[in-house]
Amino acid sequence: MLYIAEGGKELSIDAEKLGGLLGSYLEKSGAAPKKVLLLPPDHTRLYSYSGVITDWLYHHFIEAGASVDIMPTLGTHAAMNEKQLRMMFGERIPLSAFLVHDWRNDVREVGELPAEFLREISGGKCDFSVKCMFNNILFDGGHDLILSIGQVVPHEVVGMSNYSKNICVGVGGSDLINKSHFLGAACNMEKALGRTDTPVRKLFDTAFDKFLSHLPVHFIHTVVGKGEGREDYPLRGLFISDDRSSFERAAELSRQVNLDLLDKPIKKCVCYLTPKEFASTWLGNKSVYRTRMAIETGGELIVLAPGVHEFGEDRGNDKLIRKYGYKGTPATLEAVALDEELAASLGAAAHLIHGSSEGRFKIIYCTRPDNMTQQEVEDAGFAWADYDVMIKKYDPEKLEDGWQEVDGEEIFYISNPAIGLWALKSNF
Repeated sequence: MLYIAEGGKELSIDAEKLGGLLGSYLEKSGAAPKKVLLLPPDHTRLYSYSGVITDWLYHHFIEAGASVDIMPTLGTHAAMNEKQLRMMFGERIPLSAFLVHDWRNDVREVGELPAEFLREISGGKCDFSVKCMFNNILFDGGHDLILSIGQVVPHEVVGMSNYSKNICVGVGGSDLINKSHFLGAACNMEKALGRTDTPVRKLFDTAFDKFLSHLPVHFIHTVVGKGEGREDYPLRGLFISDDRSSFERAAELSRQVNLDLLDKPIKKCVCYLTPKEFASTWLGNKSVYRTRMAIETGGELIVLAPGVHEFGEDRGNDKLIRKYGYKGTPATLEAVALDEELAASLGAAAHLIHGSSEGRFKIIYCTRPDNMTQQEVEDAGFAWADYDVMIKKYDPEKLEDGWQEVDGEEIFYISNPAIGLWALKSNF
């Protein structure tokens, strides 16, 4: 059932209205739980409004006499530290309320999707079964309401983020995470980006429907736009349901809000990665994923990455990225065939494919040498430049989003690649 559907391309939902909508949802749903599990994203979705929503819900339920657990949907990301928790969720929630998802160990296998199903949804490109594993808390926590919270935005693996992905990846296990990402790579990321129904979406929805639909899960979806200021991200939509309907409505609005369809290709694209969100290329490569359909062949992507100091959020993935680098699909598939460790970490292999331009355009990562050296960046398959040198020309404090001239040269600037998708109109 769809409880809340409030959204518009020019709408801006303020804090007062947001609280009213959340209250209206609780009234319409009749939710009066005794034990609640909140599943919001981590700080890598800083501008999703999930932190504000989590804070509101936590205190509402606590005041109503319920107990509340919060498990950020980390997926493969590193556990949040206190600074990150406070930045995302504010100062009011006690740290003891936050639980950590361990995607390698703290999961339970509840079933398997057969290779025949994977062959079907991939058009024969993938021929493996998938073990469906999820965090034990979903089954052992005794929660009578589970709220999955997050932003719908174009996504490189699943097409549009959230709904079943927030659970299947966010609190999922290694096999489902790894193989879903490899499925997305095998089926061509550019055919999925910005689409609601994709092979990976079919995988996640099927896994959820088959193994988790008996749980008391409701979905809270936000759509966030880009405002006038550098960190102005207005809330354009809020959609809440106990089924897929809120995701479909949010995805429809997100395509209006978050898709920037261009008339001509970009010769030089400059992306800024704020240190508050991006500490790794695992996350920072959104600058590659979200712009690749707009950059012309022979073009250039300059990634301003002052906070990037590692490749993988996970130690094992970081090791594999350093070993093989972003060298393109053929090299990655060859490595998968030869290295059992990489073959067992297909999510990392998929990430290596997604993060390469396949030699079509040049990617220059601009880091601070104390964070990540020229040698490290070049060994990983990117070109390198010193961040503090590059910002003398491409200053994030002075650049505005979109087309502009810098020293007589036309560039396209993106202040936060996580907030949208840039592509040619001919792609859609």
